[in-house]
Amino acid sequence: MGKITFYEDRGFQGRCYECSSDCPNLQPYFSRCNSIRVDSSCWMLYERPDYQGHQYFLRRGDYPDYQQWMGFSDSVCSCRAIPYLSPAYRIRLYERDDSRGLVSELTEDCSCIHDRFQLNELHSLHVLEGCWVLYEMPSYRGRQYLLRPGDDRRHHDWGALDAKVGSLRRVIDLY
Repeated sequence: MGKITFYEDRGFQGRCYECSSDCPNLQPYFSRCNSIRVDSSCWMLYERPDYQGHQYFLRRGDYPDYQQWMGFSDSVCSCRAIPYLSPAYRIRLYERDDSRGLVSELTEDCSCIHDRFQLNELHSLHVLEGCWVLYEMPSYRGRQYLLRPGDDRRHHDWGALDAKVGSLRRVIDLY
């Protein structure tokens, strides 16, 4: 599927653990994570076991410090490889719960949902093709949420505490 290596210390130092598939609990392999090398595929990291807590999207590349993947701390306790699903990307955005009040359908990244649609909140969405990452702030900043194909009828379905959204990006392995 893919390959990711976690290091306890910054700059790819200290104890390390190499992973090539989804792992619901990384705690037996390291106590903290301060740097990561993604050799292949795209990955979503989670702050807590069982794919819970803050989410962090990583593409292929080197991340010598947890702040480079927008980490809130050095805690990474589970990870999920994001499979390549389709060359096409399509998502429908709704201003109300239960797929009511269609706002638009996107096929490309959107760096600022407010500027494009005059909205600060989305209450439901439907991923028709591909995987996407939803960011709570414009310019792909803030909390991140992995969106897979299917209906998310309320913001809680994608793991958000509220319906605040800022930007959307397609999951594409750029290398």
